[in-house]
Amino acid sequence: MALELTDANFQETINSGKPVMVDFWAQWCGPCLMIAPTVEELAKEYDGKVIIGKLDVDNHMSGSNFGVRNIPTILFFKDGKVVDKQVGAVPKAILKQKLDKLVEA
Repeated sequence: MALELTDANFQETINSGKPVMVDFWAQWCGPCLMIAPTVEELAKEYDGKVIIGKLDVDNHMSGSNFGVRNIPTILFFKDGKVVDKQVGAVPKAILKQKLDKLVEA
């Protein structure tokens, strides 16, 4: 299951030393709800290799630090820095490509 991120655990998570994928979403966002099952599947598939988390932008401000203006936005972090970005709902294959690249880097 994807990790629920908050303002309290966000920095600690992205600076954990592991690759991290964060889904910035909101409950009212249709495309966010469309990709939610994919994010959960990826969390299971990449368990132990990548931390996959979800941050509700209505309840937490951490997304604003990274210029998240549209949702869903998925940011990929390595060593606390953004190394890739995906805006909008996309097929699982695209996210898998980005995750594989993140793990190999």
